Amino acid sequence: MDPVRDSPLLQKPPQFLPAQQTMVPRFHMHRDDAGFRQLGANPLDVRARHRDGAACQKLRPAGVDALTLIVTSYHESANHVRQRIDWWGAVTLVGSIVCLMFALELGGQTYAWNSSVIIGLFAATAVFLAVFLVVETKAAEPIVSYAMFRERLFAASTLASLFYGAGFITFAIYIPLYVQGVTGGTATNSGLVLLPLTLSSVAASQIGGFFATKTSYRNIMLFSALVFGIGTFLLGTLTPDTPGWLLTVYMIVAGLGVGFSFSVLGMASIHSFDMRRRGSANSTLTFVRSLGMTVGLTVFGIIQRNALAGKLNGAFGESAGETFGNVRELLTPEGRAAVSKDTMDAIVEFLSSSIASMYLWALVLPVLAFAAILFMGNARMILPAKQQGEPPQAAAEAGNR
Repeated sequence: MDPVRDSPLLQKPPQFLPAQQTMVPRFHMHRDDAGFRQLGANPLDVRARHRDGAACQKLRPAGVDALTLIVTSYHESANHVRQRIDWWGAVTLVGSIVCLMFALELGGQTYAWNSSVIIGLFAATAVFLAVFLVVETKAAEPIVSYAMFRERLFAASTLASLFYGAGFITFAIYIPLYVQGVTGGTATNSGLVLLPLTLSSVAASQIGGFFATKTSYRNIMLFSALVFGIGTFLLGTLTPDTPGWLLTVYMIVAGLGVGFSFSVLGMASIHSFDMRRRGSANSTLTFVRSLGMTVGLTVFGIIQRNALAGKLNGAFGESAGETFGNVRELLTPEGRAAVSKDTMDAIVEFLSSSIASMYLWALVLPVLAFAAILFMGNARMILPAKQQGEPPQAAAEAGNR
């Protein structure tokens, strides 16, 4: 006798009310020595449901729908061109970026700025970058096409994305540090504080895409840079006493500032190119934004770290770094319990001040972005009337000047 197969719980499959009445299943209740048991919460009920063929026939994986749409509606271009990989360009570009990151990260900490290691890394960065610039002029399929940068709209959009990327990464990294280190919040709280930034960025991205057909890219991005600057300045006023609701407002403003860049700069970067070159234009913009994030995180991390170290050394002596070790570890519950309350209050104050001063230094980013945006011209997206069932495509405005 199979106790699972012959269980009285499985003798009758669950019944469902007619579809026109409700979509909620009516569960049978079986009374045994343990009392009432609902089949929907019992693992045996899973087998009962699968034995009912009528119920399973109405289930269809979402992947089937996705595959159907791809087969019937997704059509690739019939023109396939074999392209060469720019290996020399890839090696020299990656080499220059890696050397630069190591130099910025190790300088002032592991090695002195005037040490041979750091000077060598900066020299290697310059050599790799110079070789990259030369190689790209001779490559048949260059990673970065200089010809694209002759388009003013693309060049200005790409440059602006560099500064927006650097600003966005400072919001995403150092505000959670503030929440955990200054306010004593948990890792969950530090993650949730990014929710207003994310939601406002998504909203601004949608709004920017809508207004791209109403006014020029430049007008939208000038407003974005202004809000970007306001949000950065507000974060530069953070103190240990800043209430949580006010920090949420600051994050919303910052998110609205950077959110426009995700959609508007993307549209502006491909505006002047045909379909074959838009992929290269978009990938170049994405790369430059990612480069801005990498460099921005490193540079502003150095600013924040040096500001904190200076305050600690001024208050506790030049050996403060050796005394306290890693400040982030010191701000954990275990680390807080290891020092006196007055000392911890001073460290928290210094950490808050270093993050705020870092954001004040970061005000240079919206200023530089504003300057780059001024060169974007008056181009905007125009959606012509549909012709013969073809989807509308962006067209260059006559005033692209």
